[in-house]
Amino acid sequence: MGGHLYALDFDGVICDSCGESSLSAVKAAKVRWPWVFEQVDAAMEGWIVEQMYTLRPVVETGYENLLLVRLLVEIRIPSARRSSVSDGLSVQEILENWLKLKPTIMSEWNEDRDSLVDLFGRIRDDWIENDLPGWIGANRFYPGTADALKFSSSEVYIVTTKQAKLKMTSNWYQLVSYAKISMKGFSKLVNNRGRFAEALLKELAGIEIPSERIYGLGTGPKVKVLQQLQQMPQHQGLTLHFVEDRLATLKNVIKEPALDGWNLYLVNWGYNTPKEREEAGGISRIEVIDLPDFSKKLK
Repeated sequence: MGGHLYALDFDGVICDSCGESSLSAVKAAKVRWPWVFEQVDAAMEGWIVEQMYTLRPVVETGYENLLLVRLLVEIRIPSARRSSVSDGLSVQEILENWLKLKPTIMSEWNEDRDSLVDLFGRIRDDWIENDLPGWIGANRFYPGTADALKFSSSEVYIVTTKQAKLKMTSNWYQLVSYAKISMKGFSKLVNNRGRFAEALLKELAGIEIPSERIYGLGTGPKVKVLQQLQQMPQHQGLTLHFVEDRLATLKNVIKEPALDGWNLYLVNWGYNTPKEREEAGGISRIEVIDLPDFSKKLK
C-alpha cells in the first residue's frame, strides 16, 4: 500500500490567527485586569497588537496571549506594573526569555492557567456571538495553503492546540447559512469535536475536513496524536509527514523513538524566528520548507 499521510498544525501553518488571538487577548485582559487597562487608549491597543506579531512565536496555547498583552502594558506604563520583570524589559527580551518570564509573572500576578484558558475561550465566544464577520475577518489563511488542502491527494489530518469547543449561539446559525451546511451537519460539527479550526476551514476556504480528522486542544499532546495516527490500521503502509511551525514541538517528536517513521518539516512562514529556522536546518530529521514546497508535497 502506498500513499502519504500529512498531519498539519493549524495556527502558523494553515491559518494566521495572530490578529484574532491578539485582539481577543486585549478584550479578555480588559475584563481580567480592568485597573491595568484604564490608561490604554486605541493607539496603544494598536501598538500592542503590532508587538504581538513579533511575540507570537512564543505562544504555545492561547491563554498566553493575555499574559503577553498585560506585560506589554506594564512595559509602557510604569504605574501599571505589578511584576518584578517589566521595568526595562524589551520586546526582544520577552521573545528570548518567555519560558523563564511566564512562571514569574503568573506567580506575581496570582494567576492560574485554567481560569485564563476559560476566560480566553469565553471572550472569543462573545466576540463570535456579537460580531461574527469581524471575528472571521480577523483570521486569514497563508497564501496557497487553502488550495494545497483542496487539491491534495494525501490523507490529511489537522493537529492543533486551537481551542476545541464552540458555544452554540445565535450567530452560529448565521455561520450555518454562510457555510451552506445543514443544521444537522453543523450540530455535529459543534458537538462532535467541533472546533474553531473546522469552522474557519469551512468559512474562509470552503474546505470540509471531517471532524474526526481534526485533533484540537484537549485531545492530548501532539506526540500522542501522532502515535494514534500511525497505529490506525488504515494508515499502515503510508508515508508519514508532520508539518509544524514550532521547533520545540518537532524536537519533542524526535525524542520519541516510536515516532522515528515520521518525516518532519518546519515551515518558514509560521510563528518561528530566524534563529529557530537556522537551528532546524542543522537537524537531520527536520526539513525547513517554504510555501511552494508545502503545495508540492501535498499534491
